Amino acid sequence: MVPPQGYTKALPGQVCKLQRSLYGLKQASRQWNIELTKFLLSRGFTQSKSDYSLFSKVTNDRHIFLLVYVDDLLLAGDDHQGILDTKQALHTAFTIKDLGLACYFLGIEISRSSQGTFLNQRKYILDILQDAGLTGAKPTRFPLPKNLHLSLDTGEFLPDPSPYRRLVGRLLYLTLTRPDLSYSVQHFSQFLQNPRQPHYHAALHVLRYLKGTANTGLFYPSQNSLQLFACTDADWGTCKHSARSPTGYCVFLGSSLVSWKTKKQKTVAKSSAEAEYRSMSATTSELEWLHSLLQDFHIDIPLPITMFCDNKAAQHIAQNPVFYERTKHLRIDCHYTRDKVLEGFLQTSHVPSAERLADLMTKPLSEAQHFYLSSRLGLMDSPPIPP
Repeated sequence: MVPPQGYTKALPGQVCKLQRSLYGLKQASRQWNIELTKFLLSRGFTQSKSDYSLFSKVTNDRHIFLLVYVDDLLLAGDDHQGILDTKQALHTAFTIKDLGLACYFLGIEISRSSQGTFLNQRKYILDILQDAGLTGAKPTRFPLPKNLHLSLDTGEFLPDPSPYRRLVGRLLYLTLTRPDLSYSVQHFSQFLQNPRQPHYHAALHVLRYLKGTANTGLFYPSQNSLQLFACTDADWGTCKHSARSPTGYCVFLGSSLVSWKTKKQKTVAKSSAEAEYRSMSATTSELEWLHSLLQDFHIDIPLPITMFCDNKAAQHIAQNPVFYERTKHLRIDCHYTRDKVLEGFLQTSHVPSAERLADLMTKPLSEAQHFYLSSRLGLMDSPPIPP
């Protein structure tokens, strides 16, 4: 094998001897992960039990964190010399390419300043628009029209479903920095098996929305509180072909959005209170995981954690086990929220319906409400000051 471009250790006339292949073998990725993990543990790193791709190292109150995505590594911390030593050790063992300060990682653009960090996927969005032939399309102001509910049996089947499936997959990755697309992508994902023309047209409507918001991203200020709280919501029985309810939640660390999700519930809820209660249970699980993950970063989160919900009946069920007649049909796992409230880990709080941020995760909204909630989530067109 001819030495690859950028490899400088080979002498003139030398070639590479292929001893084993990293890519293309079924067990290659697993063996690579085992080898890399073994190396990092030997260097004094500790593997997180909450996220096995996260490694941390603490030396004399200095912290180093390393995040692994296959063979892409992201290093962060306040121990500058320790980071340099880690990169040198990785280069000696594996011959790495040091790209310097992170500005582009896995399709995510990173801009930093003294004010904070701004994340967006502008280049990724422009690539999607170019592939779809919509670079000159007229932009729209919202992802989906209000009260739009697509159906499984309306419209002509697409002659080739591949473009629709590929587009939904790319939109799914885009939700890493665009929580305002969370509901739309969840809605489109239900029709991947047999997509129809209305489904594809709705997906193109989202692309036109992206055309006007390509610069939008999430801003994380450098000065922030360490209070964790969540907003949760459910839209009762809105799925026309299954009568199930979508769950949506968003979790904040101070003023920064750190986690969000939209997912259809597994069973049919008999009331809006039950749908909200199931949504609270899913949000509680996320809060428990985030609390454990933040402990790996040596961040102490004050308890109890507040969860905002607009359904008072669901709040009463979470706080009072007397409501037996209304909840005896629920599975035990739904009462996970009640257990965490009794432990003092969680407290519930009512929020007016107009202020529930998780509404953006459960239904299409009007232009004004969509813009208002998006800004409350921390989405902005560009960083507040130049990086």
